[in-house]
Amino acid sequence: MFFLVVWSLHVLVTLYRFSVSPHRTENAGANLPESQEFLSATEDKKTQRFTDFEGKTSFGMSVFNLGNAIMGSGILGLAYAMANTGVVLFLVLLTVVALLSSYSIHLLLKCSGIVGIRAYEQLGYRAFGTPGKMAAGIAITLQNIGGGNKNYVMSHHFFVGLHAVTHEWYLNGNYLVIIVSICVILPLALMKQLGYLGYTSGFSLTCMVFFLISVSPLITHTCEPDITCRASCTAYTIPILAFAFVCHPEVLPIYTELRNPTKKKMQHVANISIAVMYGMYFLAALFGYLTFYGEVEAELLHTYSRIDPYDTLILCVRVAVLTAVTLTVPIVLFPVRRAIQQMVFPNKTFNWPRHIAIAFVLLTFINLLVIFAPNILGIFGIIGATSAPCLIFIFPAVFYIRIVPKEEEPMRSVPKILAVCFAGIGFLFMIMSLSFIIIDWTSGSSKASSGH
Repeated sequence: MFFLVVWSLHVLVTLYRFSVSPHRTENAGANLPESQEFLSATEDKKTQRFTDFEGKTSFGMSVFNLGNAIMGSGILGLAYAMANTGVVLFLVLLTVVALLSSYSIHLLLKCSGIVGIRAYEQLGYRAFGTPGKMAAGIAITLQNIGGGNKNYVMSHHFFVGLHAVTHEWYLNGNYLVIIVSICVILPLALMKQLGYLGYTSGFSLTCMVFFLISVSPLITHTCEPDITCRASCTAYTIPILAFAFVCHPEVLPIYTELRNPTKKKMQHVANISIAVMYGMYFLAALFGYLTFYGEVEAELLHTYSRIDPYDTLILCVRVAVLTAVTLTVPIVLFPVRRAIQQMVFPNKTFNWPRHIAIAFVLLTFINLLVIFAPNILGIFGIIGATSAPCLIFIFPAVFYIRIVPKEEEPMRSVPKILAVCFAGIGFLFMIMSLSFIIIDWTSGSSKASSGH
């Protein structure tokens, strides 16, 4: 975590030097590892590479995968955010964040198109050498393991609640988490390509649609909703919303596997995925808020459980949501495995034993954390507050500034000035998130939470 902060500060100094230097760094690609140079600068090179295959994933399946990557357990905290901001400000903030996420993906795709690389880590290598690749790989690993761990903790808590009532051994939370990992998540995580997960991603999104349809009849209050903001808590909701569309580690792998891939087509995939999740986020927040108003908790499912924790509809809703977030785990683990391979085995071709071993170790590690350290989410909150702004805002911006040739776009051109401002927004969100988490720790409250 501290490595990411220090490296981000180092980036600012490097960018200044780059802006006044007449020399370009485009020839750095000559010594790129063979594993990620997806598109060669010369058409006659036929060397087999890590991602050297023809993409076969359809447009629709790519939308499902990216939408599933965006969706996480953070969707259950958006009603709390709306309760603190009011309906109008929440909608404005959510719209701004969605547009910023789309712009961030545009920067990644532009960099990818210029240098012919479709891997986040190797964009970092092209921009800043080995430190850039390591920073991107570490950020992806920490962010996605933290997101997977949070989804696991939700399932674990639900199973523990069932076991407390039935006392049946097969409903023990620890056993069920392990069973789900072995029978569901591990087989999906062993898929060689993300495209194969399109069907499970579609089912995951369907479960969230069921959640939205099911909770709408529970709106029973008749008082008027608060459309204005409550300034005392509004600042805490900004980090929740800022990280609501984290999907950037998965963008380039999905781009690689897209059938007949072009930058414009992948941008359409991203825009549709963000638009779909934008609608689901707003409806989930609105229904939760209109049901409980000021009494909504930071975890929406806990709030619904207050009605009747063993009501059939409530149980079905909780199972649907847990199924949805569980099926996001294989998606978020794919970039982690890829990042580990790029950091530890940069020049190795695909190998099934290594592929299986990395997936098994990752799932074992997450299961151990969930079973023996369920309260570690606070630590992952700090990690997410550091890695998420790097992946969404800072890295795409600084990679764009470094990779796009100065002859094409000078440092004082509008696109690069916007990229600098975008990186500044990322640093601002990082400082805000860390500050609020530290305030929560010292005060014993829990207002700030991760958005994904």
